[in-house]
Amino acid sequence: MSTHSGEGADEPHRGAGALTRRALIGGVMGAGLVEMLPLGTSRQNEAMAEELAAGPYGGVDQRVLFTADAPHVYTRAQWHARPPRRPAKVVDRAPDHIVVHHTATTNSRGRSLAHAFALSRTIQNIHMNRNRWDDAGQQLTISRGGIVMEGRNRSLRAIRSGDLAIGAQVLHHNQHTIGIENEGTYMSGRVPGALWKSLVEVCVWLCRKYDLDPAKAIVGHRDYNKTLCPGDALYARLPALRRSVAYRLEGSSSHHSTSPDTTGEDSTGPNDSDGGLILPPLLPSLDDLD
Repeated sequence: MSTHSGEGADEPHRGAGALTRRALIGGVMGAGLVEMLPLGTSRQNEAMAEELAAGPYGGVDQRVLFTADAPHVYTRAQWHARPPRRPAKVVDRAPDHIVVHHTATTNSRGRSLAHAFALSRTIQNIHMNRNRWDDAGQQLTISRGGIVMEGRNRSLRAIRSGDLAIGAQVLHHNQHTIGIENEGTYMSGRVPGALWKSLVEVCVWLCRKYDLDPAKAIVGHRDYNKTLCPGDALYARLPALRRSVAYRLEGSSSHHSTSPDTTGEDSTGPNDSDGGLILPPLLPSLDDLD
């Protein structure tokens, strides 16, 4: 077992029961059965989630979208995270790469806080119950509505201190990387504008905190492991992401971050709604655990 957590993303379990991170993020297990969890279908749950955002940061719809100049990350307490099996190991050093992932879940039309918070709970449940990890693997999660949430425990405090909470998001490379899960499947699907803008701003924030060069630091999951993540469409936009982050780091305000290569597109096709559920991934895992 690895010293930080003994989790499969660094040292995979051997034998017939071995399962991959990317397969499990979408709920694939055994014969392909998936646990279908509701995402904010109750008005009462919706109201409770929206109430958490009330205060000086709340917008018209009570969602707080992320900017690097005033970073607002919804905490684990706000999305009602389970306690981890053990605290994440925090190291007194900066990561050298920011790893972009997609969740390989349905490209939902859900944009509410309730939807985002349920997404984080679902990811954590899959990682802990099925992967048998200590906690959610990634440090940060961005919903399709652009809502930014803390993933692994101790991640937010570590980022603010310039440190790294070791995650379980890239096989053999967790000790020096920080991971961002982006809700959806982006093999061909377009990235929603709100998610894209938040992804740009989160990367600006991380590059500032850790003194990283976006041209070198921002990578996709497939740059490290044999996987389709973060999807062909999102991976193809990483050069634009690097340029947009560099543009912001050069001194432009967040209000001007919608330059020609910083805007995403909201996908509004008939198959984009998930009916309030997180569904299985559209593509199989290609993670290489050998």
